[in-house]
Amino acid sequence: MLVTSLLSSRLPLKEDIRGAGGLPAIHRLNAASGDQIRFVKAPPQEQSLKGVALGEHTDFGSVTVLFNRLGGLQVRLPEHISPLEPMSASPPPTDVEKKLCEDGWTYVRPLPGHCIVNLGDALVKFSDGALRSNIHRVVAPPGEQGSVTRYSLVYFCRPEDDVLLKSLIEGGSKDAEEQVTAKDWILRRALGRRKADGWEKSSGTESVSMRSGGMRS
Repeated sequence: MLVTSLLSSRLPLKEDIRGAGGLPAIHRLNAASGDQIRFVKAPPQEQSLKGVALGEHTDFGSVTVLFNRLGGLQVRLPEHISPLEPMSASPPPTDVEKKLCEDGWTYVRPLPGHCIVNLGDALVKFSDGALRSNIHRVVAPPGEQGSVTRYSLVYFCRPEDDVLLKSLIEGGSKDAEEQVTAKDWILRRALGRRKADGWEKSSGTESVSMRSGGMRS
C-alpha cells in the first residue's frame, strides 16, 4: 500500500479517481483479488542458455516485492543503458554468465536487508504508459551461488478482480482502450501459453516497457 500511495501522489490522476482514494482504493486488502504470496525453493542449478528466453516476462499485477539472498534475477535494460558483466572476481565470470549479460540483460544483485520492488502491467495501464514494468527472467545464480539452494519470498500485489485496467490519469487514453478486468488479464496471461492459439494474448506490456521515456520500476 505504501508504494501505491507514493505513486498516487506523483501521478496526474483524474480528479474523481483521486477523490475516491487513488490507487490504494483499488488495492484494498479485504477485497477479492489475485494477490499471491509465494515461497520458492530452487535446488542448485547448472548454468545454461537452454530455454532462458521462455522465462522473459513482465509481471501481471501492480507491484511485486521480492526477498532473496542469492542472485539469478535478471532485468532487461533499455538501449541507452549498457549492461554490466557479472562482478564475480573469484571465480571469474564464465562464458555462459557473459552470454547471459548480452542483449541488454543484467543481473540484479541482492542486498542484505533490502527487497527488490518491480512494477507490473496494471500500473502501466493505469498510468497510460508513464510507468513501465521491467522485463525480467530468472537464470542460474552466478558464480559459487549456483551450488547453493535458492530461497525466495515473493508478494504479488494485484488490483481488485473487477477493476478495469485502463488509464486513470488526466488526458490519458479513452475509447480506444481494451476493456479488460484485472482478473481476466491475469487468467489470460497465466493460461494463454497453455492454449494452442493463446500465445499472442499471453503477452504483457513488453512493447511499452522497452520504449524510450517513461518512469521505470
